[in-house]
Amino acid sequence: MNSNLNRLQPYPFQKLNRLFERITPDPAFPPINLHIGEPKHATPDFIRQALTDNLAGLAHYPTTLGTKSLRASIATWLMRRYHLPAINPDTEVIPVNGSREALFSFAQTVIDASLPQAAVVCPNPFYQIYEGAALLAGATPHFLNTLPENNFALDYAQLPSDIWSCTQLIYVCSPGNPTGRVMSLDEWRQLFALSDHYGFIIAADECYSEIYFNESQPPLGALEAAHRLGRSGFPRLVVFSSLSKRSNVPGMRSGFVAGNAAILEKFLLYRTYHGSAMSPAVQGASEAAWNDEAHVAENRRLYREKFAAATALLPTALSAAIPAAAFYLWAKTPVSDIEFAQQLYRDYNVTVLPGSYLARHAHGVNPGENFVRIALVAPLAECVEAIGRINSLVGNL
Repeated sequence: MNSNLNRLQPYPFQKLNRLFERITPDPAFPPINLHIGEPKHATPDFIRQALTDNLAGLAHYPTTLGTKSLRASIATWLMRRYHLPAINPDTEVIPVNGSREALFSFAQTVIDASLPQAAVVCPNPFYQIYEGAALLAGATPHFLNTLPENNFALDYAQLPSDIWSCTQLIYVCSPGNPTGRVMSLDEWRQLFALSDHYGFIIAADECYSEIYFNESQPPLGALEAAHRLGRSGFPRLVVFSSLSKRSNVPGMRSGFVAGNAAILEKFLLYRTYHGSAMSPAVQGASEAAWNDEAHVAENRRLYREKFAAATALLPTALSAAIPAAAFYLWAKTPVSDIEFAQQLYRDYNVTVLPGSYLARHAHGVNPGENFVRIALVAPLAECVEAIGRINSLVGNL
């Protein structure tokens, strides 16, 4: 067996199940689950119809690169959304089966474990796939703590030069999970300078890019930042995006990678052997989704409504504000995050995720401790009811 499997830690939701296994929640309260970032809004009818209309494609093997029309729709969306010059759909875009599988398999393509002390850098807290991908590629993950006193920004100075010199890949997430923070152009400038100096590749996870609350200020993207800084050809940069949150189709498993053509050529080679071609029916539905923005604007309206209602009711003791983007509240707790999650589940049948489960102890702290992640994915009435129950808990602590 692959010995690197022994380096993996339990997934956060496995840890949460163990935390709750001896707890019986108060049956007076119907359950409300706000712990997992699974979109709950209805899938638009036109996407469902497009999926049905393309079922004939199931009679054919799909190609790993996908259809030219799907790649063209993605390239057009990128140019429109991020004000980019021409994106080559043949060399700078690859459809993938959701950003998760691509974020994982990308490390298997990039990492050369034969080099001494191969390192992968991740934000902390973080999406656990980053760490697992690094470990199974034979690399060692190193963490950049994102802390409230620094407005949850990446502080590249946390790692010494000897770690950066061994770094082959960095994962960044903007808008961030769980904080919702969006990287600024200056932060991208600093990261690009580090990449130029040390030669590592940047994997930019942008799966929350279309969940934001100011229609006049969509989040800055990595390709957009590179273009604005004059980085032609997106050197050492690949972005990962998904329809799951944008279009409410998490079960469709559809996204894309885009960026530097030379890196994507190698990633395509890996994927050809990996056997990860997207279903033809899903490709057709995905093309329809990327070509439409009206349903995405409506999706954002629903989240704006929930965040406005929830934050207006949230107790000040939790000190959580509407984030720049994404659908999480990253709330500071008046007791330990684990104790808070246990009591909320036991006494009020509301499930949230302890922040420490999303982070690792690094640089002397676990930056997720005393925070909980609240995913406002349930219907408005349930979110409001959940915040009311959280208020009651805080009042009793």
